[in-house]
Amino acid sequence: MNIKLVVVGKVKEKYFRDGISEYEKRLSRFCKFKIVQVSDEKAPESLSEAEMDEVKRKEGERILSKIGDKEFVFALAILGKQFSSEEFAAKIKDLTTYGHSDITFVIGGSLGLSDAVMKRANDTISFGRFTLPHQLMRLVFCEQIYRAFMINNGSPYHK
Repeated sequence: MNIKLVVVGKVKEKYFRDGISEYEKRLSRFCKFKIVQVSDEKAPESLSEAEMDEVKRKEGERILSKIGDKEFVFALAILGKQFSSEEFAAKIKDLTTYGHSDITFVIGGSLGLSDAVMKRANDTISFGRFTLPHQLMRLVFCEQIYRAFMINNGSPYHK
């Protein structure tokens, strides 16, 4: 199984990088896991609606260039579906059971994801209506992917 996390921008703080690296190492027991970073679009603090759409469009093109035709894609979005950890684990298990060996998760930039990326997504995930820093979201999401594998393997980690 191949799991890919396509993300916009770099992780700057060492403590986030260290945490993400720890989960990458742990996940290697269960799957081929990789994080693919695309550059974020530089933009001033205040943007018009049209300028925001243009930033998302450019970032979206970069994201889509990293996604293959056969990959099952989850877009992380505020208005996505909310899963419990157990439901998320079951979803991953179901996908692999029914022939989806390439699963990709997309975390957009600070303005969110373009319409094109949302259309390409097979499903969505939301961590609720909270706004989280993108670097923290990457770490938390890596942990949730690891947790899903631990649940599916009957590990006490989840308790």
